[in-house]
Amino acid sequence: MDKPLISVITINYNGLLHTLDFLASFRKVNYPHLEIIVVDNASTEDPEEILRQFPDTILIRNPRNEGFAGGNNRGMEKAAGDYFFLINNDTEVAPDILDVLLERSLKAEKAGLVCPKILYHDAPDTIQYAGFSAINPITGRGKGKGYQEKDMGQYQQAEITQLAHGAAMFIPRKVVFDIGMMAELYFLYYEEMDYCECIKKGGYEIWYEPASYILHKESMSVGKKSLLKTYYMSRNRWLFLRRNVGWPLFLFTAAYYLLIVLPKNLLVFALQADWSHFQRYFAGFRDGLFMKNIKGNPSLKQLS
Repeated sequence: MDKPLISVITINYNGLLHTLDFLASFRKVNYPHLEIIVVDNASTEDPEEILRQFPDTILIRNPRNEGFAGGNNRGMEKAAGDYFFLINNDTEVAPDILDVLLERSLKAEKAGLVCPKILYHDAPDTIQYAGFSAINPITGRGKGKGYQEKDMGQYQQAEITQLAHGAAMFIPRKVVFDIGMMAELYFLYYEEMDYCECIKKGGYEIWYEPASYILHKESMSVGKKSLLKTYYMSRNRWLFLRRNVGWPLFLFTAAYYLLIVLPKNLLVFALQADWSHFQRYFAGFRDGLFMKNIKGNPSLKQLS
């Protein structure tokens, strides 16, 4: 039987060297039927080198930076595959990655998304992702399974999990037709968590599959502590809760956020005299609170 076409989709934003390393790692992948799509999110550096070194790559040049969800959505709109593998450009993959993820997707009838084990690129014996707990509807927080533990084989059992990691998400096209593509209002952070909630609401399952892995160069795109991260983490945590927590439970969510989370974080920045982050955190909260038209996901059109 012919192998289904898998569309590998990654986003490049001023990360050309990472993208080239990423594409080089796919030369070792043994899956025979794939296409690789790089969505350049209006980088200031010229992405033409991608085609010079990897001429079979499909390069989409976005006229503006559409963020994580928008970039991946443009890739899915162009993709011809039966499966989409949305994967960060600051990663490198194991040779069997596509075979393993496809096998799990075929075995689990309700699999809406499969995520591999994720290890740190600079410390490949250390786990970044081995599954995730559900997001608490009050606090907006979850807990990663195995996070920063040494990989001793303790998480080698494939299982249903609550959330995927946005660095590597394997999704059947039919699922995207059913539930829609990712919500583009987030731009950066929380969009993969939101998408997992959409997948589960659609009656599908999120699977963790440790039989293969990727190596992730964590935080190389934005930085450990940046104003950009402070703003979007503040705004999008609130947007996620507004989109995914129903009434009357949302009243408790709002009370916790307004009475505990917001004052606490602003106080920390104030005590550190870090007024730039203070302002960006409050701006993120304000924008997340008052943003309108936050429901719904864009649809994926049938291939012509």
